[in-house]
Amino acid sequence: MAKSSKKKTKASKKKPQKKAKKKAKKVLITSKSEARKLRSASVHDIWPGERELIEKPERLKYVRKLVKPKGCVFCKAAKRGVSFESLCLYKDDKAMVVLNKYPYNNGHLLVLPVQHNGEMDRLDEDIYLRVTKLLRRASAIVKEAYECEALNVGLNQGSMAGAGIPDHLHFHLIPRWRGDTNFFPLIADTKVVIETLEQSYGRLIPYFEKLKL
Repeated sequence: MAKSSKKKTKASKKKPQKKAKKKAKKVLITSKSEARKLRSASVHDIWPGERELIEKPERLKYVRKLVKPKGCVFCKAAKRGVSFESLCLYKDDKAMVVLNKYPYNNGHLLVLPVQHNGEMDRLDEDIYLRVTKLLRRASAIVKEAYECEALNVGLNQGSMAGAGIPDHLHFHLIPRWRGDTNFFPLIADTKVVIETLEQSYGRLIPYFEKLKL
């Protein structure tokens, strides 16, 4: 009895090994057939089904400093008022909000005084207070509209501090998410965003239309 039980256990151990070998063969055959398909596949079978092409040629002129607008773009936007053409989302007699034409991230806003002024200490007190109040309200709107995890809020005063338009003060308000940075801006001087200006403007304008300071 003891000998027969030993034989049974040995036989039972061998059976799973045979099954495992059969499974391995099936996987191997499948992988070979998949390899043959890939070798015979055309590039048109893969592209653009698995990837998307992003083209933004007009940004090249900006990053290479080839765009030199005449006059102040913010003063022009203030004269045109709230519209997509001006990218102005909100404007009163002292302060305004403009969507950045070349955003670092989706929903990148600029909060600024209507008054053409490049020095913080030269702003009238009531204008300064209105701008900072608008900045706070705009921050709340961006957080609600984009559900972002964080915000960059800052002011570059003067060209040596990084201001692109040094003669007209403007605060940057940039929504941020985990993993929203990569190597692309470093090697190509280009930031890829997943939303067009039209989409950003359409997302934000309903909030600013209701805004009352």
